[in-house]
Amino acid sequence: MTITKEQVLQALSNVEEPDLKKDLVTLNMIQDIAIDGDNLSFSVILTTPACPLKAMIENACRNAIAHFISKEIKVSVNMTSRVTTQKNTGVPGVKNIIAVASGKGGVGKSTVAANLALALSKSGAQVGLIDADIYGPSVPIMFGLEGARPQASQVNGKTRIEPIEKYGIKLLSIGFFTDPNQPVPWRGPMVSTAVKQLFNDADWGELDYLVVDLPPGTGDIHITVTQTFPVTGAVIVTTPQNVALADARKGIGMFMMEAINVPILGVIENMAYFTPAELPENRYYIFGQDGGKKLAQQIAAPFLGELPLVKSISESGDAGAPVVLQDGVMTEAFMHIAERVAQQVAIANAKANSK
Repeated sequence: MTITKEQVLQALSNVEEPDLKKDLVTLNMIQDIAIDGDNLSFSVILTTPACPLKAMIENACRNAIAHFISKEIKVSVNMTSRVTTQKNTGVPGVKNIIAVASGKGGVGKSTVAANLALALSKSGAQVGLIDADIYGPSVPIMFGLEGARPQASQVNGKTRIEPIEKYGIKLLSIGFFTDPNQPVPWRGPMVSTAVKQLFNDADWGELDYLVVDLPPGTGDIHITVTQTFPVTGAVIVTTPQNVALADARKGIGMFMMEAINVPILGVIENMAYFTPAELPENRYYIFGQDGGKKLAQQIAAPFLGELPLVKSISESGDAGAPVVLQDGVMTEAFMHIAERVAQQVAIANAKANSK
């Protein structure tokens, strides 16, 4: 039978992008249509390579062609992606800035930030990670880069810091420029200047996501980052205890202030439960249960997932090889969370661009 490009587009206009609530044709997500007799090929341009709905969308496209045109057509679908952005992030080449924050220390925020960045990279995205915790940088240890020093280069007549690349992502931390055995006794203005330099003075190249590991609390660094650079959204990390949840609410409140106004991409509950190696089917909620999930419900934000209390997470970070680099349950958990974060970034961008 003879089919036309118009027929293909008409059929695929019946396939809705579940998050954006519009059909693929209206969203200009169908490209490269090629027809050769009964052979049809086309590309679906997703909003992120970490799209958790990739298989469902591909299946819906195949069903649409079979239902609205013919079951005899041999369909080849190329599922690819082009990460969306909503505004100039203030950092050349960077499409989205994702802040990872917590109200208090000790909840595993830096571990989550590092593994989130790596999980996004494993999905096929171009990713960078800034360690903005000036007083307690952890990236040098977590990536096995203690003693490493970034190089400088000339770009368009300006001196630029070259982020250190490891495990497929680009990294910068104040820990690369200071003595790890000495404190950093800086006042607010010095801290703000140093943080801005990590963004402005670095040659980040083309990045889909720049993950920023913020320090605990709601201080100078948070205000500097959110008021200087258009942050796409914030990920909140908490543990189930009431004291951690109370501090997380304060952090959320800061992002929601009118002067800052950063969307909350969702809540991650770390150390949610403990599973002994000898009892893999058992879960012990030693710090309480569903605290992060309830917090997400209270602020009408997505619950991005829970992470168990597992010794290998801290061991892998201390060894300079974050746990997501390995195979196992923890990698699956972080990959799932990365998909949810990328999904929320795409939704936030679509909302902003529709205004």
